[in-house]
Amino acid sequence: MSKFSERDVATGRLSPQSALAMLIIVGLCYMINAMDRIVFSILLPNVTRDYGFSLEQGGLLATVFTLGLGLSGVPTGLAMDRLSRKAVILLGMLIYSVLTIATALASNFYDMAGYRVLSGLGEGMQNAAAFTVVGVYFYRSRALAIGSMNFAYGLGSFIGPVLAAQILSMTSDWRIPLVTYGLLGLAMMLVAWLVLSRLFTEQKAETAVGADPSSPPAIPNGLLHRNVVICCICATGLGVAVYGYIGLYPTFLRTALQFDVRTAGLAASMFGLGALMGIPAGWLADRFDQIVINLVAIAVLAVNAYLLFNIVTSPTWQVLLSFVQGSAASGFFFVNTYALMQRSVRPDFVGRATGLVVTFLYIPASLAGYVFATLKGEYGWGDAATLQLSISLTVPFMAMLFFDRNAIRRPRRI
Repeated sequence: MSKFSERDVATGRLSPQSALAMLIIVGLCYMINAMDRIVFSILLPNVTRDYGFSLEQGGLLATVFTLGLGLSGVPTGLAMDRLSRKAVILLGMLIYSVLTIATALASNFYDMAGYRVLSGLGEGMQNAAAFTVVGVYFYRSRALAIGSMNFAYGLGSFIGPVLAAQILSMTSDWRIPLVTYGLLGLAMMLVAWLVLSRLFTEQKAETAVGADPSSPPAIPNGLLHRNVVICCICATGLGVAVYGYIGLYPTFLRTALQFDVRTAGLAASMFGLGALMGIPAGWLADRFDQIVINLVAIAVLAVNAYLLFNIVTSPTWQVLLSFVQGSAASGFFFVNTYALMQRSVRPDFVGRATGLVVTFLYIPASLAGYVFATLKGEYGWGDAATLQLSISLTVPFMAMLFFDRNAIRRPRRI
């Protein structure tokens, strides 16, 4: 039985100003999430040196947290159909904040990997709940709302590496950034607990406030059908390519190109700055063909990854192309895929569909760093990047060509 009764579910609407304030609070919480998940990659060379880890072990540690993210997807989606979304957000923040601090206290590879997986579990719980909250509340401009969350992710991904690099440079202790970010997460969790309104977080799906008349009857009454499968394929391709990049790009800069920690941190943080394109990407997705947008984003992502690891070597070009990488991957491909998934199912299945994106994005991503490191050992940085970050994207590109445009709910013009 549900932990909260039907009469507790929000049926009213906040004023536009209050709704915007709630969106900002949820966005700030997600910004901390992004800072938390990105920080380890910047610290990885120091961690591997202190513990004597191999590049393969380091690559696995850099991305294994996404296993927890992926495993959280389906159960969190089911939980959101029955429990308070606010509670799921808060619990997720508690878990990953505590486990980030615990990572700084790890004694060996195995407990560090375990802490990383569990921190990802908390990040995934918050991720799925937060994206469901904004997708349901702002159902009329769903892609723009999801894009605003990606804007928050971009801020966190930009601030996270720069701040971590600064703390590391000042203290020469890689543990201090982890503890700092964990405490920051706990503080933001307290703010969310005190401020977030249930009228915002527990809003019913659009059927409770008037179904979109442009919703086509062609959408199947279930969760598993062609468009959902294609979105899952896109999520998997995104996870394999992008988290291979996120996990080892700072190591590539510091070892192959001999960048110092601050320059590498700046270049890595530009991925997050590119993710700020989520808002214009969402605006475009609410007005134009999302299938075309995704196809262009995938193509740009594949070419750009090749240039990053095979052609350009100067800090200026690495900074610029890292921004393009974040724009194409997180700003456009991710936002469009997330919005398409929610629009490809009937309102009652939005929570579970959101969980599927999390699962199919992050479980494959958990091995992306290890696979990239293994390929690097076999073929070198350039060919490894070409295989994993470019050629692999032909699979989601081809899948998008079979997407059924007639079986998605269209945004209602307001």
